[in-house]
Amino acid sequence: MIRCLVVDDEPLALNILEDYISKIPFLQLVKATTNPIEALTMVQDGGIDLVFLDVQMPELTGIQFLKIANGKAKVILTTAYPQYALEGYELDVVDYLLKPIAFDRFYKSAQKVQGIIQPAAKPAAATEPIHQDDFMSDFIFVKTEHKIQKVYLHDILFIEGLKDYISIFTPSERIITLQNMKKMEDALPEKHFIRVHKSYIVSINKIDSIERSRIFISDKVIPVGDTYREDFFKIVDGKNI
Repeated sequence: MIRCLVVDDEPLALNILEDYISKIPFLQLVKATTNPIEALTMVQDGGIDLVFLDVQMPELTGIQFLKIANGKAKVILTTAYPQYALEGYELDVVDYLLKPIAFDRFYKSAQKVQGIIQPAAKPAAATEPIHQDDFMSDFIFVKTEHKIQKVYLHDILFIEGLKDYISIFTPSERIITLQNMKKMEDALPEKHFIRVHKSYIVSINKIDSIERSRIFISDKVIPVGDTYREDFFKIVDGKNI
């Protein structure tokens, strides 16, 4: 088992990572805490193999944490701020997860750590596979105007980008969040979602029909952009029978 510590000043983020860790058979959660000083002490005392570490924390930043810990545990950074990626890698972090973190991306990161810490171990998928259907029962959290909202991946029809924000469309509502399309695209499992236009990501499972370069989902017609057409139709052709 890889003994894990989660450090984040947002309790909601802690809850998400705790849930993700519980789904992976080779990870064992030792503690989830909002206190980076407590976490640093645990790392320095030994017995922690892996730290999921937020960057922006009031008492001690993730970068400061890394410098003091000095390699005593492997670290995966978890943050909404991509500008820290380069500095994190210079300090030898294993991976860098951008929030909102989708489960399949988290799982790939955990496998990467397993390959470093337990190089002789069989991949977890060989003994206890995590199916794509499990990903679609997963969820992300997005910040809206007045709250942080949970969105189940299987409810998403498509996502539309509009300047500085995006709209997530489900059968029952439209959820508007300050986010960029690239970050959202990276957070979604690629087996189920695909970028088809600079302004649109669609759920492959929700497509009703395709006519030339137009996708029909519910009552919405979504264009397929020239840049994305080849990759999209490769996926469509692969599902033809």
